[in-house]
Amino acid sequence: MGVCGDAVAKTPNLDRLAQQSVRFTNAYCNNPVCAPSRASMMTGLYSHNLNDDMERPYGPRFATMPTRFGDAGYFTALIGKMHAVDAQLHGFQYQLEFNDWFQAIGPAAKLYADELGAPNSGAGQPQIKGLWRRGDPWKGHRTPDHRLGLVAVGRPSIMPEEEHFEEFVSSETVRFLETYAEQDKPFFLISSFLKPHDPFMPAQPFADMFNPEEMSLSPTWGKAHLDAMPKRVRYEIEHCPFTPELLHASEAKQRMAYYYGNLAQTDHCAGEVLRALSRLGLEGNTIVVYTSDHGEMLSDLGLWNKFQFYEGSCGVPLMFKLPGASPAVCNAPVSLVSLSSTLTDLCGIPDQGSHDGESFADLVRNPASTRDPGPVFAEFSLGNSAAKYMIRDGDWKYTYWVDDMPELYDLSSDPQELNNLALLPSHAAKVKDLKQKLFEWHTPPVWQGSPSSS
Repeated sequence: MGVCGDAVAKTPNLDRLAQQSVRFTNAYCNNPVCAPSRASMMTGLYSHNLNDDMERPYGPRFATMPTRFGDAGYFTALIGKMHAVDAQLHGFQYQLEFNDWFQAIGPAAKLYADELGAPNSGAGQPQIKGLWRRGDPWKGHRTPDHRLGLVAVGRPSIMPEEEHFEEFVSSETVRFLETYAEQDKPFFLISSFLKPHDPFMPAQPFADMFNPEEMSLSPTWGKAHLDAMPKRVRYEIEHCPFTPELLHASEAKQRMAYYYGNLAQTDHCAGEVLRALSRLGLEGNTIVVYTSDHGEMLSDLGLWNKFQFYEGSCGVPLMFKLPGASPAVCNAPVSLVSLSSTLTDLCGIPDQGSHDGESFADLVRNPASTRDPGPVFAEFSLGNSAAKYMIRDGDWKYTYWVDDMPELYDLSSDPQELNNLALLPSHAAKVKDLKQKLFEWHTPPVWQGSPSSS
């Protein structure tokens, strides 16, 4: 965002929200991929306690944020993407998702199918595993765009702006607020956009805001020390399998321009929601939270997309706007697994059921507090030899790979994560300490070929 020092981003509405909020500069998701991250965020449980992945849903026995708020008398609603991978409502009493949008745009759904380019590229489709048992229903009906991999570099969208998913989410959110804000019940509402996630095809007015030739690649582009990186990371850097075109700087700058266009369109739609809260007189008694389920590497270290524990991928925005509270910045590392317990705490709802995340509501109320909320943990690709686990403890970040070399970064002196210290004898004690804390949190399964020293 612009307020965070990004000179390219055009995010006036989110910047304004940030200037009215308590903004956390070191917030992390718990699994840097869509569906598992959202499941963890919604339940307050880590993925290994949910047995959750991209294709296996978590069961109704797990209480969610809307479950807890609903039990406390709130009217609970979801408008937008949740990617729960099944048809469970998970505590929502009111729900509009992708299928409702498809109904709204009718034949224009084919335009979106063209842009998505695959049955499921992480953009939330299909919602129910196995729904397309006969294969991709759009196969043979798409207009090819000659992409080399699963995800296109990007281009201006051929869909009219008013038919984009973000416009549907913002307009339906405003309609919800106009219809239900005056009811006797308080409301709990998640308004969830797809962008800036791929497809990187913003509506034309937002694509026009950014000139690819004026984009600057990350200062770490081409500077990663490949011999000190796990082999899977090296492969991503050297081959860019999802979008091989991004190995070329000119194509990479195209991607960046369209990513920023996606972000600008999201900001515009978020502004519509925020203005409705003001117009309807709801600002005085409504908590507004802005966050994301994962980040985007956007050329950092030569990487793209998510899936990594580096800051660009695992780090997320997190802002709380509380009625009557003063805006501030908090640098304490915090985790989205604690979002559920934090929100119920802020709303005075008694703690209900078991969850892994502990409330950091005290930091929201008093961002200047010196209290250390403790280590932050994340995990990815559970249940196979590609699994990895991360701990952020103070300024240190340690990643354990079950089949490869470990990683250790000192974020105070190396915020760009260029220097892997894990293999240096001088840092053996720090590696041992962080590995012990990580394994006390969760002991990964042992895989044949796993390096015992990591």
